[in-house]
Amino acid sequence: MAKKELKPEYQPGGAKRHVIIDKAVKYIKEFPGLQGNKHSFLVNEVGLSETEYLEALNRASNGELVRSALGD
Repeated sequence: MAKKELKPEYQPGGAKRHVIIDKAVKYIKEFPGLQGNKHSFLVNEVGLSETEYLEALNRASNGELVRSALGD
């Protein structure tokens, strides 16, 4: 099966890229499964960058990722 291409506005730098990241946040929060599998899917299949993935993960954890990294 051929991999689907995102419309230009949803690709990195596109005007609607935030929609993809918002959906990634929902996927991380609401769908069961191992975080490693979610990471792999979002980066390898959806096309998120590592930075976008970490942003989505931080938002899904209500900022806990950044707080724990900063030692707060």
